[in-house]
Amino acid sequence: MNILVTGGAGYVGSHAARLLTREGHRVVVYDNLERGHAAAVLDLPLVQGHLSDRELLARTMREKQIDAVMHFAAFALVGESVTDPNLYYENNVVGSLRLLQAMRDAGVTKIVFSSTTATYGEPEKSPIAETTPQHPINPYGYSKLAVEHLLTDFAAAYGIGFAALRYFNASGASADGVIGEDHRPESHLIPIVLQVALGQREKISIFGDDYPTLDGTCIRDYIHVDDLGSAHLKALNQLQPGKGLKLNLGSGVGYSVREVIDMCREVTGHAIPAAIGPRRPGDPPALVADSSLAQRTLGWQCCYSDLRTIVTSAWNWHRAHPQGYGG
Repeated sequence: MNILVTGGAGYVGSHAARLLTREGHRVVVYDNLERGHAAAVLDLPLVQGHLSDRELLARTMREKQIDAVMHFAAFALVGESVTDPNLYYENNVVGSLRLLQAMRDAGVTKIVFSSTTATYGEPEKSPIAETTPQHPINPYGYSKLAVEHLLTDFAAAYGIGFAALRYFNASGASADGVIGEDHRPESHLIPIVLQVALGQREKISIFGDDYPTLDGTCIRDYIHVDDLGSAHLKALNQLQPGKGLKLNLGSGVGYSVREVIDMCREVTGHAIPAAIGPRRPGDPPALVADSSLAQRTLGWQCCYSDLRTIVTSAWNWHRAHPQGYGG
């Protein structure tokens, strides 16, 4: 199958693109490289362009005879979405609309969309199932939910088949250390902790230790980036015209901030100083996935998402690439 991977120079997109290639698919990466990295594309064909460029998208799909789209291209910083919501609605929502329009122009009817647990906001219960009400609390979450609605409406009106996959905390790096996580700025806990081990930060800040959890720190569900990629591949094979899948992707196991820091200390052999700070607004005590529907629907399960495997793969990447793709 010929697959266009938007955002394929980014973190999750690059890992998914590599997996697709290994499975025999022909991949074309589409990325503007504003936040992605050309080095993460490896030797795959790359079309550099903006998500808003409907004409370039449609032309690329026609020329490359694209059969399906995997859509990872999005801005994903919660704080930035609050201070600059226009950026997020323009890129994540309007850009996705242009992509869907280009698909119609080119006659492409299949898409797998990278959604997020942020569409749930602050759920009252954990684990979180797909039946949990979606009440985002920031523009990033709203922008992703808006795209889910776009997909639902396009499926009903135009017959596209889609899957919206709601990630929990993507983490880790490829097992061979060839590609990994490089955000500027970095916002994910594990790489930030590892930056302390590398001497790039003085300490790790823990935002609140008085939550109603066993050790007082927030609990999150970490899923290895290659497990996310395998779910995308399985979802692609399940797509049906005019129908949609909306599925959670997580390991189903929660780890506290302290547990993550302790594991990073064990794996790296560094002390990793930590300091307690005030809570951040909008941080729920626990976010853990109920991924049973994805397991049943896709025949999928996590293979690499125990915390030690995740941290070890991330450490191998960051230790070999202390400046990310820049060095």
